[in-house]
Formats: sequence, structure tokens, C-alpha cells
Amino acid sequence: MTEAAVEFDRRAAVVRHLNQHFPAPQFESREEWEARARELRAHILASAGLSPMPERCPLDPIVTGEIEGDDYVIRRVAIQTLPGFYLGGNLYLPKGKQGPFPGIANPHGHWKTGRIEHQERGSIPARCITFARMGCVAFAYDMIGYNDTRQLPHTFGGDREALWGISLGGLQLWNSIRALDYLESLPMVDPERLACTGASGGGTQTFLLSAVDDRVKVAAPVNMISLHMQGGCLCENPPNLRVECTNVEIGALMAPRPLLLVAATGDWTRNTLEEEFPAIQAVYRLMGAEEKVHALRFDAPHNYNLQSREAVYAWMGRWLLGINDPDQLKEQPIDLPDPKVLLTFPDGQLPEGAADQEGITRYLVERSEKQLAAHWPRDQETARQFRETYLPLLSHSLGVAAPAPELVTATPAGGSTRAQRLILGRKGAGDRVPARLHRSRRQKGSAPGVLLVTPEGIRAADGPGITSRLVGQLSREDRHVLLIDTFLTGGSKAPETREKEISEIKYFTTYNRTDIGNRVQDILTALAFLRAQEGVSRVQVVGVGEAGLWAVLACALDGRVDAAAIDLAGFEMTDDHFLEKLNVPFLRRAGDLVTAAALCAPRRLSFWRVHPFFPMGKVFDAYAASGKPGAVQFTSMALDAEAVQAWLGL
Repeated sequence: MTEAAVEFDRRAAVVRHLNQHFPAPQFESREEWEARARELRAHILASAGLSPMPERCPLDPIVTGEIEGDDYVIRRVAIQTLPGFYLGGNLYLPKGKQGPFPGIANPHGHWKTGRIEHQERGSIPARCITFARMGCVAFAYDMIGYNDTRQLPHTFGGDREALWGISLGGLQLWNSIRALDYLESLPMVDPERLACTGASGGGTQTFLLSAVDDRVKVAAPVNMISLHMQGGCLCENPPNLRVECTNVEIGALMAPRPLLLVAATGDWTRNTLEEEFPAIQAVYRLMGAEEKVHALRFDAPHNYNLQSREAVYAWMGRWLLGINDPDQLKEQPIDLPDPKVLLTFPDGQLPEGAADQEGITRYLVERSEKQLAAHWPRDQETARQFRETYLPLLSHSLGVAAPAPELVTATPAGGSTRAQRLILGRKGAGDRVPARLHRSRRQKGSAPGVLLVTPEGIRAADGPGITSRLVGQLSREDRHVLLIDTFLTGGSKAPETREKEISEIKYFTTYNRTDIGNRVQDILTALAFLRAQEGVSRVQVVGVGEAGLWAVLACALDGRVDAAAIDLAGFEMTDDHFLEKLNVPFLRRAGDLVTAAALCAPRRLSFWRVHPFFPMGKVFDAYAASGKPGAVQFTSMALDAEAVQAWLGL
């Protein structure tokens, strides 16, 4: 960034991206890491659309044939990971050995032929045959869009799907979870000795699975974890995933279970021994498990070649089989004249009832809706459970949190005693939120503080219209009134280079909050500031126009707003309207504005300019469950200053 960047809000001036060189994370104590780990695991699942965790349908494994070697058997298989959605793969079994055996999941990277790739730089069949010869069951399975798993393309997903938490990366993580389910279901597999390894994109699948599923007891992501490059494919970049983290932190979530990092001099892992490994090793040290993490670097291009594979065999042998002599685990030649014999559906004919792309997408949307309905508050106990589940989801979707008062900064920027100008922010975050505080004329005692949020920002109070009438009405009632320019509104500006920078990078929302998320954060920051002011008895919110949508989201997350008047501006609650006005990844998966309204119960909430199709009945039900059915109201009328004042004054 240029020197001029310091004049701007850091969120507008700094655009994060996958090829950025990120600093190594540092943690001072085990307690600090464990708190971060809990939050990060929840964030990964939310970003993948897997929170709440979906029900698992029957796997209904299909076996279409076997290939027998002298000391191994390969089955051509497919499992059903969603109703009508099949994951193709190969199951490699030991022959002539007595089980139960460890089970190893083998996701593949972006090899041209996927799980059947068999060449010098990488061979999935050679790796899995060797695992079988070692006395392990290995399951090699497709990435979406490869080989037998072509019901969806490897380009699947867009903004509409993202609203519902549906993404290529999320589905692949789900497939990996179901791959473990499959291994665990096999009578010859020891469910206490499951492992995972893959290279490149398969390395990404390995560390994501290991991060969220503690059934993985040993992991070996190869040629992937880096502070220099986070993953170049759509399947590695679910929206929101790396807004405030990197693959190093995600990889460290394996601690204290055994983890091997294999690096290469010829790709983005070239600095592993100097940068990424020490950062992960430090986490293992905090966990008292430093001996369970190791890293190796080979002089080679991007690969999962023989040298890398044999390092992994030694690691798996040590932790899964108790074999400490690597020479016992060397790869032997294999006889595989044509890898295409490994295909489960060589003619492309899928099982009867296989769903198409539209059907799979529809199922996933309906699944989200059914989960939300099942969690919806019916009484005070289910209301508590609903809050525990969906409040974090809403926070992860937007990438925001209410700041502690001591983290809020307020820098004077002129004005008068009664109308003070300020720049609000959060310590260390680089936020710059222009604000104007109109203090109550009351000389003694305290008065309510009202945060007034508009799409135009502070300047809306200086012209004709509802905002200036609201400021006048509220001031006459001796209320403190705070106006702000939320992110990129009013006086909040971005560098001229921002749009160009965004256009030149991939997967913006994987690494950066949306503008909506930043605006909701600014409202939360302003609420924390206003609440801490001397003479403010309680805090209330008024959201005007489109800003009403941001305000209700913030009210849900703040949890302490006494009352709010929210202009819904005729919002239609359709995907098209969300894409136009509230395009936030997995916001609809989190229950969107309806969940936000329900989370506000039992606090007083008044909605204005409500579209006829807004699900008012669900919000009434949530308020009834909270014991305050009369604390919410809806009207199709436009905001009225006197009526708003009356509502806030109750």
C-alpha cells in the first residue's frame, strides 16, 4: 500500500488475497491457543456450510469390481454422501494379513486424472497399494468433478449458492467426513486408527478434515501449508474461510495429534522449515506434544513423488503401526498397466436415482430450511438452544463481533460540545468510523443514547428528510444521538486503487469481509462506544432505509440494545434481493434477517416498511417463546419520527 493508505480505513486500504505473504501467528499460552482453536473450528464448519452439522444419509456403498494383486486387493466403489449424490473411489485392502487395520483417507490434488494419476511426480495408486502392503486400508476418493464424481462440475457454486452456505470446498469437506464414515463402517478397519494424507489440493482437504474431525489420528498434508499461497482453486477457497486466518493456523488445529509437513524447494512450501513449521511447532510445544510434529523438505518441484511418499509411509508406520524402521516401509514396484481400470463407473452410467446439479442444490437449500425450522424457538429452553446455535453462525457469516469497551477508540475530530465529531475504531484493527455525537441537553442524571444509522451517513441529518426529523425529535426528548458513516458511506472513503485491486484477485470474500459485514461491525463498535459514555442510561437503535437491514443484524449480535426501530425498506426476502442488497456468504444458511429478529427477543423491536412476504409469524413465535409476545411490531408504513420516539420511550 502507498503511504496515503494510512489516511483510510485499513479495511478499505488493504485487500487480502491468496498470494499474500502473511505473518506467522503467535500464541503466548495454551489457554490462548485453545480458545482460538475452538473459534477457528467453528468458523471452518460455518464457512463450509456444515453448521449446524447435517444429518448423515445412509452411505449405501456400491462395489462394481475388484482387482487382485499378490498382496493387496483394490475395490472399485462409490458411496452416497448426500441423497442421490455419489462419491467415487477405490478401496485398497491388505491381502493375507489379519486385521483390524488402520484406515487412511487419500484425497487427491489437481492431477489431470485425479485419483488414478500414476506418474513420477505423483501416484495415488502406488501410494495406496503401499499402504495396503503395510497393513492399512486406504480409501482414495475423487474431488468433485473428477472421474466418477461428475454430478457437479469442479466449477460448481456462485454467489447465490454461497448465500446458502453451498460451495465446492464445503461439499468436498463433507465428502471427506463421509469418507471417514465409510472407513469407520468397515469391519476390517480399526476406528481408533484413522489417518489422512494428500498433496496440493489433496493437502488442503487433509488439513481441513483434520481440523474439524478428531477421528483423524495422524495427518500428512504434502506440499500445501504455506504463508505465501493459500490455495489457488475454487475448491480450496470457500467464502469467509480465511478472513482472519491462514492455512498455518488451520494446520495447527491438528495438535496434539501427529502431523507431518512435507515441503518442496520448487513450490510455495519452500520456506516451510524456516516459517510455517516453527509456527506450528510452537503450538505443539504449548500442547506438550512437540515430538508429534515434524517437517521435511525435498529438492523437487510440486509433487507427491517417491521421496515424499516414503517419508509419509515412515510417519504413518510409526504412529499407526508402531514401526520405527523406515527401511521396512519402502515402496515396492507395482503392476498397473492402465489406471483406467480403477474407475468405478467406466461407462459414466451412474446408479438409478442419481441427482442432477439442480436437484442437489435444491436439496441443500431445503436442508438448511428444515434445520432452521427444527431449531426455531418454541419455549424459553428451545430459545436458549436456538441462540447458542444460530448467534455464532450469524457472527461467522458477517465476520463480526461486538468489541469489548476497552478495545474501542474515539479520536476527537472537531465540532462543538453539543455536536462532537469523532473517529471511532478498534485497537489494532485500523478502523476509521466518522461519527457525530449530539449530547443531551440534560444537565443532571442520565438519558438514553440512540444510534441513528443511514445509508448516506452523517450528512443525512443535515438536509431535509426523515433523518433530520428524527435527530430533531430525539434531541427535543433529551436523548443522546450518535450518527456514524459506516464503511464506505458518507465520509468513509476507499483509495482509488481499491476497485482495481479487487478486480485483479480471486476469491475476495474468502479473505475479506463484505462491505455489509464491515458496516455491521461499525454499528457494533458505535454501540459499544455509546454505551460507555457518561450519562447514557441505555442504548437504542434506529436504522433508516437500507441501513435498517444492517442495524437489525447488529442488534441481534450486540445483545444489549434496549429497543430498536428498523426500516426494512420493502426488502423482499428473495435470493435476488439478498444478492442485490445483502450479498453476504451463508447469511441465508444462518437464517438471515428472520434469525436476526428472533435473536433480538425479548428486547423491543419495531419494523417499518415491511414487505407482505416477510415471515412475520415466525418472528412473533420467537417473541412468544421468549415470554414477550408484545415486544415486536410490524407495519407497512414509512418511518415516522414521532411514532419512533414514542416506541423508544415506552
